Amino acid sequence: MNIDQAISARHSTREYTTQAVDEEVIVRLIGAATLAPSAMNLQPWRFTVIRDQALLDRISREAKACLLETLAPGAQSERFHALLDDEHFQIFYHAPVLILISAEAPGQSVVEDCALAAQNLMLSACAEGLGTCWIGFAQRYLNTPQGKQALNLPQTWVPVAPIIVGHPKTEPAPVAHQAPQIRWIG
Repeated sequence: MNIDQAISARHSTREYTTQAVDEEVIVRLIGAATLAPSAMNLQPWRFTVIRDQALLDRISREAKACLLETLAPGAQSERFHALLDDEHFQIFYHAPVLILISAEAPGQSVVEDCALAAQNLMLSACAEGLGTCWIGFAQRYLNTPQGKQALNLPQTWVPVAPIIVGHPKTEPAPVAHQAPQIRWIG
């Protein structure tokens, strides 16, 4: 698969088989992530791989409770509230692996650096025939002292990109994309 095919084929996957992802594949995905550019080549990213489903279930429950406490009113939050209130909804979609990309310490460009690493990881996973999804519902909780403690993360680490990885149950439906809005100057 070439890069254009990976970019076109990569979609957020929210249904996974129970098939494990081989450790060597996970290491390859992380290797691809570390090839991302970073500000001043600081490479601040650190990776935490979670395959313990009981722990992922616990983090899901705690992250949902954290989000429900802090949702601002609005149409979007009403939709999220219904989803987060559902005891059967697991924010990691029962994927076999969560790869959390964190920065070693707060800094000016760590979010951007980790996001670039996450994109590399997700494209590499697509090329391996795997599905991925960035789980925004986990971010706020994982940045709390309780969230960091649940994963035994150093308090100085900044969790940025919680990416689930696994074998998709089905091929994700294509997503319609809007045409880009381009302003040309000169």
